[in-house]
Amino acid sequence: MMKCTSAKATFQQAPRQVSRVQRKVVCNAEGLQAFVKNASQQAAVLAASTLIAGSASAISFDDLQGLTYLQVKGTGLANTCPTIEGGSSNVKDIKSGSYKLEKFCMEPTSFTVKEDSQFKGGESEFVKTRLMTRLTYTLDEMSGQFKIDGSGNVELKEEDGIDYAAVTVQLPGGERVPFLFTVKELNAKGTADAFGGEFVVPSYRGATFLDPKGRGAATGYDTAVALPASGDSEEFAKENAKSAAGLKGQAVFSIAKVDPATNEIAGVFESIQPSDTDLGAKAPKDIKIQGLWYAQLS
Repeated sequence: MMKCTSAKATFQQAPRQVSRVQRKVVCNAEGLQAFVKNASQQAAVLAASTLIAGSASAISFDDLQGLTYLQVKGTGLANTCPTIEGGSSNVKDIKSGSYKLEKFCMEPTSFTVKEDSQFKGGESEFVKTRLMTRLTYTLDEMSGQFKIDGSGNVELKEEDGIDYAAVTVQLPGGERVPFLFTVKELNAKGTADAFGGEFVVPSYRGATFLDPKGRGAATGYDTAVALPASGDSEEFAKENAKSAAGLKGQAVFSIAKVDPATNEIAGVFESIQPSDTDLGAKAPKDIKIQGLWYAQLS
């Protein structure tokens, strides 16, 4: 469903690491609430599949920092999150207390879009998509606050960093769905197995963006001036009344591995957020994103 280890990083090894970032975007359907309910089981499966099987292509933070620009260029490594070398899966190895969250990174491994069933009376489901964006969709260098107590209760707040990335996926029928992958202002609470919460999804386009008719939220025409007789009719109300207001998304995280010596933590996440609304002109689609995350505590 989703898919961390490392290898010595040298110039000759860089081509091996490309295999990790060339993986196909695969997605399966499952509700956010179901993910929360089964998060501990999923974390165990992921720890086995990702932290062990990924050893041939993953790279640690220290090894990544040791690479030069030319060694990273063209390999896709800039779009990946570091993994933990060593450490354990016992979250209690992290001392309870309040920490500053640094180097917070989120690397998606799958995108799905919720679509209506093709059969009458069928339930909506998340369908596989084809990624149209180049390898520029990972969120990185984010920072915030992280708290953990002796009972394993966790609280994470995202505050700053590269916390949004424009992504476009294509549905099987050919329709393209743009959205802003983000966890801006995330406030997640819960246990180490599954802690989650809401975040803000900013408008895909800014208030000064003008559509082909020259209409915008903060500037431009109020109506479609090319249609003087019906430019402000109810038929075009949504297109005329532009809105750059943000929406809400939800995300759930699970800690799969920790290293008390370096205060590194890593795991998996799943988020559901709305797609672009064309400044309020169309209803958003639900986007499910699954992947890996990494952070350092200080």
